Amino acid sequence: MTDFRTEHDSMGDVQVPADAYYGAQTQRAVENFPISGWRLPAAMISAMGLVKLACATANRDLGKLTGSGKNPLDDQAVECLLQATREITEGKLGDQFPIDVFQTGSGTSSNMNLNEVISNRAIEIAGGDRLAVEKPIHPNDHVNMGQSTNDTFPTAIHVAVGRQIHSDLIPALQKLHTALSAKAAAWDKVIKIGRTHLMDATPLRLGQEFGGFARQIELSIERAQRAADAVMELPVGGTAVGSGINTHPEFGKRVAAVLAAETGLPFVEAVNHFEANAQRDAIVDSHGSLKTIAQTLFNVANNIRWLGSGPRCGFYEVQIPTRQPGSSIMPGKVNPVMCESLMQLSARVVGNDGCITMSGAAGGNFQLNIMMPVMAHTILESIQLLAAGSDAFVEFCIEGMEANVESCEASVEQSLSMVTSLNPLIGYETAAKLAKEAFASGETIRDLCRSKGILDEQVLKDALDPWSMTEPQA
Repeated sequence: MTDFRTEHDSMGDVQVPADAYYGAQTQRAVENFPISGWRLPAAMISAMGLVKLACATANRDLGKLTGSGKNPLDDQAVECLLQATREITEGKLGDQFPIDVFQTGSGTSSNMNLNEVISNRAIEIAGGDRLAVEKPIHPNDHVNMGQSTNDTFPTAIHVAVGRQIHSDLIPALQKLHTALSAKAAAWDKVIKIGRTHLMDATPLRLGQEFGGFARQIELSIERAQRAADAVMELPVGGTAVGSGINTHPEFGKRVAAVLAAETGLPFVEAVNHFEANAQRDAIVDSHGSLKTIAQTLFNVANNIRWLGSGPRCGFYEVQIPTRQPGSSIMPGKVNPVMCESLMQLSARVVGNDGCITMSGAAGGNFQLNIMMPVMAHTILESIQLLAAGSDAFVEFCIEGMEANVESCEASVEQSLSMVTSLNPLIGYETAAKLAKEAFASGETIRDLCRSKGILDEQVLKDALDPWSMTEPQA
C-alpha cells in the first residue's frame, strides 16, 4: 500500500499523502514554501471555516448551490457541505492545514487548502469516496462559489481578530483591571513616597498608585474594543478586484449577516469593496490599539518590578510572590519573573506592529494587498500574547502581591520633597535652601525646621502631615 496518491489540478499530477483530506493545490504550496514551519493560527483556520459556512449558507438561501449552474447540488449535498464547514469552524481536522505562513501573499494557497478539505469531507459525510477523482461537491464550483481569496481571506482575518479580542483579550484585561482595583482599595491607607524622574517626590498612597495602574488597564479595555470595532466591515462580496464579478448582488450583505449571527459581533458588508479588497488599513488600525495596550502592560509590569525590588537594597514597597529560584549561582535569590514575562511579550507585540504597518503600507498595490498571511499570523499572535500574558500576570503575580507597609512609610519622613508643602508658608526660595541644608546635614525637613524655629510646632505638624499631602488642599 503506497503512502501517496496521485491528484490532478490544472498544472498536472501531484503526489499527495494518501490519507490527506487536502489535494493537489495544497500539496504544491507545501512543497513551494518550506520556509518557517509556522502555520496559520487555529483561530484563523476556524474563522476561514466560519466564512465558508456563511458563504455556503448565503448561496443556499439564494438558490445558487441547487440552481441551474454547473453541477447543481441536491439539498442533502448542501447540508453535507454545511456540516463540513461547521466542523472546520469547530477546530476539527486541524492537522489538514499544513501550509506555511510565508506563502502566496493573498492567502490563495490556504483558501484552496480549505476548499479541498471541505470538499472531501463533505463528500465523505454524504457517503461518497473522498479520494475519487471526480468531486461531486467541488472545491471551486461549490465550496468557493461566489468567492475569491481576495475578499474571503481578509474577511476571515477580520472575523478571527474580532472573535479573539472579544473572547480572549477583553476578558483577560477585565480580570487584570479587577485585580489591580482590588489592590488599590486594599492599600488606600498605605502612605509612601512618590517618585518622578526616579527621584524622591511628594507622598502619595500606595492605593492611589495602583489606582493609576487600574485606570491604565481600564483604558486598555476601551482600546481593545476599538481594535475590534476597526475590523467590523467585511470585504466579502468584492471577489477578484472589488467589482463582485461572479457573485450575487446580495451575497456580501447576506454573508455578513450570517457571520454577525454566528459570532454575536456587529459585522457588516464593506461600504466600498474596492477599498475593502485592496487595503488592509483596518488591520493596521486595529493593531495600533493593540500596540498601545502592549506598551501599557509593559509600563505597569515594569513599575511593579521596580516597586518590588530588593528585598534589602531596593524599594521593596510591595512583596511580589515567589514563583521560582532566581539564580543558578546566588542561593535564595528570587526574581520578578512574571513582570519580566509580561514585559517581553509586550515588546514582541510592539515589534509586531512594525510588521503590520509595513505590510499594510507596502503590500497594498492597486486592487490587492499581498501581505495578508503574515498580517493574519502577526495580529493573532499579538492578541494571544496580550491575553495569555495578562491572565498569567493576574494569577501568578497580582493576586498574591502584598504591601510592605513598613518600607512604604519609612521613606516618607526622609524625603526632602516634604518641604514642598511649606512653599505657601515660607516661599519657594527659603524652602529650597532648607532642602539643600537638610540633604547636607542628613536631617529631616521636620527636624531642621524645628531646630531653626522656622514655624510654630502645630503649623509645622499640620503642614508636614503626609496624609494631607496625598490630596488637594483648600
